[in-house]
Parts: sequence; structure tokens; C-alpha cells
Amino acid sequence: MQPAKLKKRNQFVEITNKGRKIISSGLILQFKENALGINRIGFTVTKKVGNAVIRNRVRRRLREVVRLGLPAFDKTGYDFVIIGRMETIRRPFKDLQADFAKSISQIKPLV
Repeated sequence: MQPAKLKKRNQFVEITNKGRKIISSGLILQFKENALGINRIGFTVTKKVGNAVIRNRVRRRLREVVRLGLPAFDKTGYDFVIIGRMETIRRPFKDLQADFAKSISQIKPLV
């Protein structure tokens, strides 16, 4: 099942301010628990990474990494923001998948 999308700026800001983050070479994963019982996901890439063509390519790579890797994450009720970095475009796809898998495996619920 595809996760729902985060689209509004205030959703991204809330996750940034109240959530936690895991930094890896290829991406930054920000996350926060939600009370909805579903996973929601959003992607962002800053202008520092490159022009629009490069940023869109980074987003497409990240979407594919999440599409392939998120089914392994068996928990629900999280909001995710995936942030692309300059290294995302140069990093081999397998390494990017490994970065995402490692980041997802480090998520532990707040108790």
C-alpha cells in the first residue's frame, strides 16, 4: 500500500520542529509519529543541490528508494520527510537503498 503524501508546508515544518532525524550519506530522514494509523511521506530538495532538473532527478531517485524499501518497514502511524542531499545524485542506487534501509531500521517509537 502506497503511503499518503505530505503536501502542505505546515506538515513539513511540524515534522522538522517536533520530530527526530537520522542523517546518512545519501539522504536525511525526518520522522514523527502520528495518530492516524497510516504512514505519510514527503520529499524535499533544496536549491543548494542544483537546478530544477537535478532536484527533480534527486526526488525521483528518492521516491524509487522509498517505493522499494518502505514495505520492509512494518510499523504504521509515522510521518516521514526525506531530504535529498548533494551526494544523493552521485551515490550509487544500491548504496542509496542501503542508506534508507539503515535509517528506517533505526526508528524506535517514543515510549
